[in-house]
Amino acid sequence: MSASMRDLDPAFRGAGQKAGIEIWRIENFKPVEVPQSSHGKFFTGDSYIVLKTTALKSGASRHDIHYWLGKDTSQDEAGTAAIMTVELDAALGGRAVQYREVQGHETEKFLSYFKPCIIPQEGGVASGFKHPEPEEHKTRLLVCKGKHTVQVKEVPFGRSSLNHDDIFILDTESKIFQFNGSNSSIQERAKALEVVQYVKDTYHDGKCDIATIQDGKLMADAETGEFWGFFGGFAPLPRKTGMQEDKKSLDTHSTKLLCVEKGQAEPIEAESLTKDRLETNKCYLLDCGVEVLVWMGRGTTLDERKSASKAAEELVSQPDRPPKCHVVRTTEGFETVSFRSKFDSWPQTANVAAPEEGRGKVAAMLRRQGVNVKGLVKSEPAKEEPQPYIDCTGDLQVWRVNGQEKILLQASDQSKFYSGDCYIFQYSYPGEDREEYLIGTWFGKKSIEEEREAAISLATKMVESLKFMATQARIYEGSEPVQFFSIMQSFIVFKGGLSDGYKKHIEENQLPDETYKEDTLAQFRVQGSGPENMQAIQVEPVGSSLNSSYCFILQSDSSVFTWIGSLTSPEDQELLERQLDLIKPNAQPKMQKEGAESDQFWELLGGKTEHPTQKIARNGMDDPHLFCCAISDGKKIVTEIYNFDQDDLMTEDIFVLDCQSEIYVWVGQQVNNKNKMQALKAGENFLERDFLMEKLSHEAPLYVIMEGSEPKFFTRFFKWDSVKSAMHGNSFERKLAILKHGGTSNIDKPKRRVPILHGGRASVPEKSQRSRSVSFSPDRARVRGRSPAFNALAANFENPNARNLSTPPPMIRKLYPKSVTPDSSRLASKSAAIAALTAPFEKSAPPPQQLRIPRSVKASPEAAKSNSEEKPIEDSKTNKIESIQEDVKEGEAEDEEGLTLYPYERLTTTSTDPVTDIDITKREAYLSAADFSEKFGMTKEAFYKLPKWKQNKLKMALQLF
Repeated sequence: MSASMRDLDPAFRGAGQKAGIEIWRIENFKPVEVPQSSHGKFFTGDSYIVLKTTALKSGASRHDIHYWLGKDTSQDEAGTAAIMTVELDAALGGRAVQYREVQGHETEKFLSYFKPCIIPQEGGVASGFKHPEPEEHKTRLLVCKGKHTVQVKEVPFGRSSLNHDDIFILDTESKIFQFNGSNSSIQERAKALEVVQYVKDTYHDGKCDIATIQDGKLMADAETGEFWGFFGGFAPLPRKTGMQEDKKSLDTHSTKLLCVEKGQAEPIEAESLTKDRLETNKCYLLDCGVEVLVWMGRGTTLDERKSASKAAEELVSQPDRPPKCHVVRTTEGFETVSFRSKFDSWPQTANVAAPEEGRGKVAAMLRRQGVNVKGLVKSEPAKEEPQPYIDCTGDLQVWRVNGQEKILLQASDQSKFYSGDCYIFQYSYPGEDREEYLIGTWFGKKSIEEEREAAISLATKMVESLKFMATQARIYEGSEPVQFFSIMQSFIVFKGGLSDGYKKHIEENQLPDETYKEDTLAQFRVQGSGPENMQAIQVEPVGSSLNSSYCFILQSDSSVFTWIGSLTSPEDQELLERQLDLIKPNAQPKMQKEGAESDQFWELLGGKTEHPTQKIARNGMDDPHLFCCAISDGKKIVTEIYNFDQDDLMTEDIFVLDCQSEIYVWVGQQVNNKNKMQALKAGENFLERDFLMEKLSHEAPLYVIMEGSEPKFFTRFFKWDSVKSAMHGNSFERKLAILKHGGTSNIDKPKRRVPILHGGRASVPEKSQRSRSVSFSPDRARVRGRSPAFNALAANFENPNARNLSTPPPMIRKLYPKSVTPDSSRLASKSAAIAALTAPFEKSAPPPQQLRIPRSVKASPEAAKSNSEEKPIEDSKTNKIESIQEDVKEGEAEDEEGLTLYPYERLTTTSTDPVTDIDITKREAYLSAADFSEKFGMTKEAFYKLPKWKQNKLKMALQLF
């Protein structure tokens, strides 16, 4: 279906080209655009058309069209608005969803456009009313309904209008009273306060007093007495009210399908309601009692769609229908979730291709008239590199689950996982105001269910011990989020498993043991975006596992091959070199380029076969949807929050942020501990229910986030105000505090964490020193340390007699000039003097912060022992204790001054007198500056600025690799 010139009203030309809201009012049966300054102002005698355009991450635009009917609008105006809505949809290519909105019964989606509320004014255009001129303030009574969006309606000013279920606002000349019905919820009261603020700003220029009145509270204070004085004095309200609508007829209404032909809606008899009942060249009505859904086939004409719209209007206008009955119109291929859910079966397929032909004709027509039609054509999706939104210089600990226990991994193994095992990781990193924690579980594809449950239980206890301040994550192999990869950095997944549960499983089921061994045939796919996000995944050692978009490592008992895909970049090849250093550090690989492989290579893979040429597709971040998961009378009620912001996260409830590829469960502070403990289960249930019918993966990354401890990778979906997140108390108390204190809270933000004491002096690191960019540099060294708070926390879950190996031994940087050799006795005496001086301060201080070194440098056991006993040296010029350098500045080579230097002949791989206590992957680091310059023809700084593969090539030539 397409729109011709005569079908398109001039007022709609260029509509929907930009994200935002556009409004037209029906005047003399024509749409007239409403200026943006008047958006949200509606008159009871008028009809309006509201277009909401949303820019999607895919590059397309979504359109929602609402036609709003004031309670005093004429029947002709209402009919015109309904027909014009169909025409506007045609102009937009027939993609929009159309909603009928009746004053006082608007949908939550419509109300979400005009937060906090709309308060229609008396008057109109064609209905014979005149818009009233501003006059003296008139005392009025408003009723507020709604927990997430608020419907506001003026009711007669009298005691009989009050009840125990709702919130009422008494707007007087000098003061605004909010009356909270005893049966109303905290959330409803909090939302009504937003309306109070709106009334104060709009009708009182922000200058009037505010008072809140609790239902059932007698003459206990002056404000309560003042409120009841407007109603002639206090008197109890009746328990039963006549405000509730009779829903019995609607509750018992059965769903009926009607076909619209020649303007008449005729019922269709069918045993079951399935999609194949809908023909593309017809329009249908689905009568659900509380709403009427209109389905318009793609092959229908504009006139046929108008007839279907008219038939729906006639249906909801029948005497037995309440005014709150909604009409929603959708086009074939763009059905709403609500519409699809009404059918017994609906095929889970992608949306039908958009009717680009009709959209193109409309665009061509407008282009000839000089109208910009950019918005009518689907734009290319914006290319966005995934960002971790997490500080990557924090402290990491990893445990492997073994039965019902967990085993702490050494630092050298904490990024090496097995597909048959489950792992728990704990990561602490500096936040804006405090140390932040992420505790998560990782489930291998071949892990057993018993150990998955044990991992969840152990991780939950760790979160509980932190008083629910940590973010909890549940991650499955193959669905890892970028945050996880950034934390692990050089991540390797081996086949098989090491846990007793996995070994017992393969033994009982007589399965082959695939556990990786260094001397067996194995193949790894190398992937990632840089040195701080790279992975090596063990795959089947066959030719079909290759992929032109990746690099691979193939090892056997006697040889190692690297395979370079034809579509890979130099950056991909650098990652290959880095991962090879970790998997086979002493190997001399044989490079194979795609299309020029040796016979030996194909022989190891069992022969040459076809292989894919495209990268493995991963689900991208979809447009987020927010849901409130409230529990009422033991039942969980899930409600979508439209056009959400931070204020929608209420402290009494649990919310789910659905990004399709990732799910976030936000838990308010006022949620009871029992429900907090079940938050992860709530997220799993959400995935199973799949409310938006998105075909959500049950293995999507799942996060549980506690209010007040929101990480940046969650807050990025909101316009986040850290002051609001720092407030305490229920949602009503918080907003009342802001309202009564001029828009600011009287509750202080949490204090910054207590600074760590080094040698008796408080050392408060500057943010600029502690923060590290999440971008990577090839030369940048990874530095990690562990704070005393982190060590104390870890002690709760570890064997007190076991040494913590999650952090490498410390390396001390020399604090004296290179040309001066310190006297050891003088150094010892000076260290003793400093220790004596600072002893009074250290009695109550936490243990000193453990020193940090780059993960790529391994100190010898002897060096580690001596370094751990060495103390900081006092700087005589500044009279301050100089701290040990914790980070390697970006763009600089690693500082190796603390390493013992050896002759070149003893460092080579063919040496007859080799050095045994060095890191063999960094042999060149132990050369003196003169020897290094002589052998490599450059300085160490220049060498470490080269790509890794170039470094390795030079080292191989000098027998240092």
